[in-house]
Amino acid sequence: MNRESEIENWVSMSKITEYLDVSRETILQWITCRQMPAHKIGRLWKFKISEVDEWIRSGAAADEHETD
Repeated sequence: MNRESEIENWVSMSKITEYLDVSRETILQWITCRQMPAHKIGRLWKFKISEVDEWIRSGAAADEHETD
């Protein structure tokens, strides 16, 4: 396996909203209020799918007032 195939690509705001099926505003709230992993590069937000998936699995994305 070569090094290039091991490097995860960054994804844009539009790709992460599509991946999670939520709005841009929701993503921005999650970044601000729930420490969603995101990196600002200039004016653009970039994301690693693996970081976002781990953040979701950790429970950080869950609504604090949500009950089962």
